Amino acid sequence: MLAISLGILVGLVLGLTGAGGSVLAVPLLIWGMGWSLPQAIPTALIAVALAAFVGTATAWPQGIVRYRAAITMASTSILTAPLGLYTASRLPVSRLHIIFALVLVVVSIRMILQARTAPEETRVVLAGMKTDKEDPTEPVCRMNPLTGQLKWTRPCALAISGSGLLTGFLSGLLGVGGGFIIVPMLRAMTDLSFHSAVATSLMAITITSLATVGIAAYQGQALPWHVAAPFAAGALAGMLAGRLFAGKLAGPSLQLGFAGLMLIISGSMLVQTLV
Repeated sequence: MLAISLGILVGLVLGLTGAGGSVLAVPLLIWGMGWSLPQAIPTALIAVALAAFVGTATAWPQGIVRYRAAITMASTSILTAPLGLYTASRLPVSRLHIIFALVLVVVSIRMILQARTAPEETRVVLAGMKTDKEDPTEPVCRMNPLTGQLKWTRPCALAISGSGLLTGFLSGLLGVGGGFIIVPMLRAMTDLSFHSAVATSLMAITITSLATVGIAAYQGQALPWHVAAPFAAGALAGMLAGRLFAGKLAGPSLQLGFAGLMLIISGSMLVQTLV
């Protein structure tokens, strides 16, 4: 029951925000189940991969999954994940925790700033206001208003691929699926809506997490299925509930909520590591 409850919480976060599944799952398994970090990571990724797959499937009919961007990011992230794993093996665990916490702080601050500007942007769009002044922060990947798909220019392809490389390295270094990096990166590089960025992130998380679990199994790492199975089942249930309510909640509200959650996690990690 504890594994199911923890899984539901992870699934809810993943379904509502498209990110933070592994970020939340790993510490929950460590603190709730008394596991070590190496034990927690594969089980967390199994649950996150399955929940993200269901989330992708439910979002697919809405036409908001930018599958080409997701596949590109996931493919390039797999290339750099081994480098992140190698670097992690050379660093003390305490230093990794500090790096993890600092990354979360940076990402959460950026999401808070984006959420604070969203209401003004919404009012301008609803009022039909236009400006000829070029926005210096205009994203490199623009969406085609006729097709709803991204315009794949060379700068756009390089930006998506580069973000995938960074995501893969940080995923290998920190042992997470990378969703907490993908969503804010998509929001910064593209003009996708928050919910479209979430759906695209879920597909990228599915591919990256399954690949990581496959590598772990190939290397002979045993998985505690007696806990992983109910944990994954809870994550699936939480994901379905999260996706049900995600479309009814404002993107800025979800961003602020997720940013606050990341700040709490990062603060807890810093206190436990430094004190």
